[in-house]
Amino acid sequence: MSGSAPAGGSPAGAAPRPATFRELFGVREFRPLFGTYLLSTIGDELARVALTVLVYQRTDSPLLSAITFAISYLPWLLGGPLLSTLADRFPRHRVLIASDAARALLVAGMAIPGTPLPVLLGLLFVVAVCGPPFESARSALMADVLDGDRYALATSLTNVGSQVAQVLGFVLGGTLVALLHPSVALLFDAATFAVSAVWLWARLQRRPAPDGEAGDRPRSVWRDAGDGLRLIARMPRLRAIIAVTWVGTLFANGPEGIAAPLVDQLGAGATAVGVLLAANPAGVTVGGLLIARAITQQRREQLVPGLVVLSLAPILVAGLVTVWGAPGGGAYALVVALMFVAGLGAAWTIPLNVAFVQAVPPAYRGRAFGVAVSGLYGVQGIGVLAAGAAAEGIPAGGVVALLGGLGLLAVVPPLLAYLRTQGHVATGSPPAGRSGA
Repeated sequence: MSGSAPAGGSPAGAAPRPATFRELFGVREFRPLFGTYLLSTIGDELARVALTVLVYQRTDSPLLSAITFAISYLPWLLGGPLLSTLADRFPRHRVLIASDAARALLVAGMAIPGTPLPVLLGLLFVVAVCGPPFESARSALMADVLDGDRYALATSLTNVGSQVAQVLGFVLGGTLVALLHPSVALLFDAATFAVSAVWLWARLQRRPAPDGEAGDRPRSVWRDAGDGLRLIARMPRLRAIIAVTWVGTLFANGPEGIAAPLVDQLGAGATAVGVLLAANPAGVTVGGLLIARAITQQRREQLVPGLVVLSLAPILVAGLVTVWGAPGGGAYALVVALMFVAGLGAAWTIPLNVAFVQAVPPAYRGRAFGVAVSGLYGVQGIGVLAAGAAAEGIPAGGVVALLGGLGLLAVVPPLLAYLRTQGHVATGSPPAGRSGA
C-alpha cells in the first residue's frame, strides 16, 4: 500500500501543513503521555546519580559504580524485543500504568536504608526490566492517538523534553545527594513513578489489546518476538529505515566516548568537555523543533538523505580540524560549532520515526519499536567502545575524522534502500481510539 499519513490539523481536502503546538496539546491523551515521560526521565536520571553515589560510598569501587550506572540499559540489550511484546499482547494503557506502579514500589524499596548491595542491584535490574514494555507501549500509543504531522511534532517535542529532563534529573540528583542522602533522591524517584501511574490511569482512554489475531490460541512471548522480527525481515521499508537509523547513530554518537581526549588534544581544559558534549544535543534540539514545526512530513522525508550527510560531514571536518589545526581556543570553538551543526542534521530521526510508524501495522508497533530501540542501544554502545578502543593507538582527532568519513560511506547503501522504498506504509487502519481535541 502506498501513500502517506494525513498531516495533523489539516481539514479534509486542504493542503498539508505542519501541525501547531496548540493542536498537539489539544489532543487530550498526548498531555499525560508527554508529561509522564518527562517525569519518568527526570526520575531515572536522578536515580542513576543517587545509586552511583550510594554504591561508590559503600564500596569505593569505580567499577561497581559504573556497573550500577549501566544496569538500566541491560534489559534493552538482553531482552528488549521479548519484553516489548507486552505492548502488543495487553492493552497499552494497562502496560503503562502497571509498569509505573511497579517501578514506584521497587524504587521505594531501594530507598530503605541499609538494603544489602546485591539486593539493591537486583531491584535496580527489575526496575530496568519495566523500561522496554513501558517505552514500547508509550511509543505505540503515541502513534495511535496522533496523526501524521502531529506525531512528527510530538516526536520532536519529546526529544527536546527528554534532553531537558535528563539535565534536570542529573542536577536535581546531584543536589539531593549533596545536601541530604541518596535514599531521599530514590524516594523522590519513586514519587515521580507514582504520580505518573495515577496520571495515566486518570487520563488515558481504555482500549483493547491491539493484537487480536491470536484469538484463543496459546500465546508465547518468543513467538510474538519472532513475529516482530519476521515482520521487519520481510518488509524492505522497515529494513531500510532501521538500517539508516542504526548506521547513522553508530557513527554519529561515537565521538561522545572520546570527548575528554579530544578536548585535551585541542588544548582546552577539563571543564570544556561538558560544553563539547552539549553541542550536539543542542543542535538536535534546535533542528528538531525547526524541522517538525516548519515543514510537512512529505518534505521532511525528501530531506532525510541531506540531513544524514549533514549529521556526519561536520564530524569528519571536526576531526580534521583537530588533527591539522593548532591547539587553542579557536580550534576548540570551531569543533564545538561543527558538533552543533552535526546535531542540526541529526533531526533526520524525526521523519524516519514517522515513516517507521507509517510502515508498521498497528498491532505490531510495540514489537517493532522494541527491536528498533534495542538495536539503537546496542549500536550506541558499540560506537562508543570502538571509538575508545581506537583512541588507544590513534589520536582522538584522527578517530573522530575516521568516524565521520566511514559513516558517510557506510550510510550510502541504507540511504539508497530508503529512497527506493519511499511511499510505502502499513496496510490496515489504526486501532480505534485516536483522540480528538
